[in-house]
Amino acid sequence: MELRHLRYFAAVAEHASMRAASERLHITQPAITRQIQDLEAELGFALFTRSPRGLRLTPAGDCYLRDTRRILAALDAAATAARRVADGVAGQLRLGYVENAGWDGVVPQALHRFQAEAPDVAMALSTLNSPKQLAAIAQDALDGGFIYRFDPLPDELAALPLLRHDVVLALPRAWQIAHDETQPFNLHALAGRPFISFPRAVYPAYHDRLSSACQQAGIRLNIVQEQPTEAAMLSLVCSGIGAAIVNAANLARPPAQVRFYRLQNLSVPLPLCFVWKREAGNPALARFVETLRETIRIAEA
Repeated sequence: MELRHLRYFAAVAEHASMRAASERLHITQPAITRQIQDLEAELGFALFTRSPRGLRLTPAGDCYLRDTRRILAALDAAATAARRVADGVAGQLRLGYVENAGWDGVVPQALHRFQAEAPDVAMALSTLNSPKQLAAIAQDALDGGFIYRFDPLPDELAALPLLRHDVVLALPRAWQIAHDETQPFNLHALAGRPFISFPRAVYPAYHDRLSSACQQAGIRLNIVQEQPTEAAMLSLVCSGIGAAIVNAANLARPPAQVRFYRLQNLSVPLPLCFVWKREAGNPALARFVETLRETIRIAEA
C-alpha cells in the first residue's frame, strides 16, 4: 500500500465516481480503477459497491474513509508545519546577548521585529558575557549571540557588525564632585580614588585592552572591588564604594545614584556584532540574520 492509494480512494469516495476522480487527479480512469482494485485486494474487503447508478461506500469502506481522511489531514498538517520550519517562521532559536546591549538600539529593535514577523519561532535568550557566548556557539548550545568582539574569530564563525560603543566614567552621586556634565572628564582628577572593576577571567581581551589604554594615558586605577558584571559594578557605584569605567551602553539605563561622563583621555572602542556558525543549518537563524540586516538598513536610512 502506498500513499497514492489512500489519496485515490478518498477522491473516488468524495465524487462517488471513478471518472470524476480521474478528472480531478488528472489520471486516466483505468489507472484509478486499477489502483482501487489493488487497494481492495490488499485490504481483503470491498470498499465500494458498484451499480448502474454509480459507486457507494460499503460499511467497511465508510469506516476506512474516516481514518483515511484523518491520515491525509495529518500528513498535510505535517508538511505545512515542516515547510514553516524550512522557511524560518517556526522552530527554535537560541540566542545569547550581553545584558547592556539589549537596552536600546539595534538589538531590542531586531528582537522585536523578528518576534512580530515569526511569532511561531520559540526564542530562548541567555544573558552571557562574550567569551561564554562564543564557547556556547562552538559547542552548538547557542545558534548565535550578540558579543563585543576584540579578538579575531575562528574561521567557522561569521560576524555581522552592528555598532560601536565606547567606555564612560560612572561616578557616585554621593561623591558630589563638581563637573559640567556636558564636558568630558579627565581621569587624572580621580587619582587615588577607589574604583570598581571586573576580574580579568571574565573577559581577558577586554580587561587587557582597558588596562593598556589606562597605562598609555598614564592612569593608575585604585581597584578596591571586582565584580563579574557591570550591573554589579554599578550597584557598588550607587553605594559610593567607588567609581567605575563601564560600557557607554549603560547610558540607556542610568542608575539613580550614578552620574555618567564621557572621558577626555581614555577610549576603548567596544565593537558589538552578531556571531553565528557559517555552516549552521537552522532556517530560523538565517531568517533572524536577515531581520538584523534589515533593522540596520532602517536605522542607517
